[in-house]
Amino acid sequence: MPAQLEKAEPLVRWHQYKLASPLPPGATMDLRFDLTYGARGFRNEGADPTVLANGTFLNPGLTPDSSLIPSLGYDESAELTSDSDRKKFGLAPRPRMPDLDDKTRHMQNGLTRDADFIAYRATVCTSADQLPVTSGYVESDRTDNSRRCIAYRMDTPMASIYPFVSARYAVRKDAWKGPDGDVAIEIDYHEGHEYNLDRMVAGVKDSLDYFTSHYSPYQHKILRIVEFPRYSRQGGFAESFPNSVPFNEAIGFTAKVDDGDPKDIDYPYFVTAHEVAHQWWGHQEVPANVQGGDFLTESLAEYSALMVLKKKYGEEKMRRFLKYELDRYLAGRGTEQKGEQPLLRADGAAYVHYQKGAHALYALQDVVGEKAMDDALSAFVGKWRFKGPPYPTSRDLIAELRRVTPPEHQGWIDDLFENITFFDSRAVKADARKRPDGKYDVDLVVTAKKSRSDASGNESEAPLDAVVDIGVQDAKGGYLLLEKRRVKSGENRFTVTVPGEPARAGIDPLDKLIDRDTGDNTVEVTRS
Repeated sequence: MPAQLEKAEPLVRWHQYKLASPLPPGATMDLRFDLTYGARGFRNEGADPTVLANGTFLNPGLTPDSSLIPSLGYDESAELTSDSDRKKFGLAPRPRMPDLDDKTRHMQNGLTRDADFIAYRATVCTSADQLPVTSGYVESDRTDNSRRCIAYRMDTPMASIYPFVSARYAVRKDAWKGPDGDVAIEIDYHEGHEYNLDRMVAGVKDSLDYFTSHYSPYQHKILRIVEFPRYSRQGGFAESFPNSVPFNEAIGFTAKVDDGDPKDIDYPYFVTAHEVAHQWWGHQEVPANVQGGDFLTESLAEYSALMVLKKKYGEEKMRRFLKYELDRYLAGRGTEQKGEQPLLRADGAAYVHYQKGAHALYALQDVVGEKAMDDALSAFVGKWRFKGPPYPTSRDLIAELRRVTPPEHQGWIDDLFENITFFDSRAVKADARKRPDGKYDVDLVVTAKKSRSDASGNESEAPLDAVVDIGVQDAKGGYLLLEKRRVKSGENRFTVTVPGEPARAGIDPLDKLIDRDTGDNTVEVTRS
């Protein structure tokens, strides 16, 4: 079908074409194009790392810098985002995301603006000594005229995002034994970067175990992790595409983890779990392109990774992971320029949808129970699995969470997801008395209060009446008691009995609440 170029702005790679006649509903047409990419000189920050001799990662369509494949429609991501930059050109401040209740945007998914689910097939050619990788399954692998070409095809519809990666890879293979058959595990890595392969394989297996048994079946028969260089333009992160996860060497393959340091985080394992979780949150359930979309993808993936960690390390060792999320959330909100949003309206601020989102979902799971949380999340993904427009919003997820939350705990939904809420918990004193049977009675005094903030940071106190952890530890840090008690605003007194000699006691000792000062949550136990 012929088309005519009407307008062009080559500097920003924008071209407007008009078809000779409109494309009827349900009709198809071919879009054919040739493109060449070449570095032109050097920038102030160094050479352009988009295409490299060994270790290229092309991420088409997701960001203006890496968009090498033409896409259709107006690209809002190419607009100026900084309020100060926009002011220079007489432009009004730009919201980070369309409004949650903009129903026209519910027809557009949050991953790509120009397609819903697609049938995907690609042939990727590269140097003869390299392995080209994209989403799908290998159909053929040939070398012609010093070029290695692999044809990939996905066997089911998928979201319209896909990577192109190429390098001289070594390949680690394994398999996960699932209830519906084996899932192949493939890790494509730079030889010499074997440091964390076992962690990654374990992360894939543990994640598939948890997610398939708690949420829904895994939709593919392979899951591959693909290394790309730390100096790539893509930076220090990993990204989950259908059945394939490009993974930066700095946070995975060459990361140093000290298993003997109780404060260290096994982040190659954790990031692996997070990216595998996106095969559910982002690829089975795809959110609408409105506020709260990142809550349905990043928050759920980060929470799911925390649950994999909980199963691996146990409840008592989760404090370091929760503290990590809490500290990064508090640090992130200190640099906010547009105004913080509650999770219901998460609008692209990473500290909200990653750190706060995971922390809040974990806290709700701790109150209502893992089984109830699984009920909500499996029902949510079951309802929206592979559905096209209209796409789900955060209101759909909140409805499922409310459904499984008992009436006496509904306030947690308001606090964690629909408002910006902070808690101030403090242990005042703890006194122990040894009993004739060798156990100890501990008298614990704590104070607690709750406040809510608006987007500008203005706070007001709100009444607190909720169940919160009370804990008593021995001299080695082990928990003699960890149980929930109802806590109200102001001073609260508890007497508990523990089986051994107590050393510290307090409120919320595992940092499950959004508390800006957790250092005063516990105190030393005195003897009377």
